[in-house]
Amino acid sequence: MKRMKRSLSSALAACLLAALVAGCSKKEEPAPPTPPPKKPSEPAKPSQPPAAAAVQKPVSSATRQANPFDFSKKTDPFKPYAPPAAQPPAAAQNQAQPNAAPAVPPADQLPIQSFEVSKFKVVGIIAGLRENRALLVDPNGKAYVVQQGMQIGNSNGRITKITAYGVEVVERVKEGTGRYRQRKIVLTLAKKR
Repeated sequence: MKRMKRSLSSALAACLLAALVAGCSKKEEPAPPTPPPKKPSEPAKPSQPPAAAAVQKPVSSATRQANPFDFSKKTDPFKPYAPPAAQPPAAAQNQAQPNAAPAVPPADQLPIQSFEVSKFKVVGIIAGLRENRALLVDPNGKAYVVQQGMQIGNSNGRITKITAYGVEVVERVKEGTGRYRQRKIVLTLAKKR
């Protein structure tokens, strides 16, 4: 094996030496002369180096914005595309319908708190979990899953009990004398037909 490697390496060295000697003995031929440049029909303009394209636009500190993260002029991707429909003022609507719920709930209220409790319908009840839950639908058709202790209605009602047959809500109502009394409202599950 060692003899084969030695003979192979010596043969390779001999080939390289022969190629080197043969390459050095060749005479180089002169390159053909380059043709003279063609004369343009227009007079030649003084050559200017081409303007290098700026890699980055120079910015001075005077033109910088105070806050580079100002997104006030950007559109919010999470807002709905269609503009909201114009609604009549809440005061005019409440005068026309004194028992109706306000059209737009205040900022600190949830949508479930914008209707009277008696306007909700019980569509379903989920029993058997740790706590019973109920599915209520408001007059607009929006559904809510509620559980005991949640607030509901525009009179700050609180769900006190959910049974297999209905939902019990207690509201604190102010009487004409200035005292508060509790009013119990029971929303029953609609029976199957």
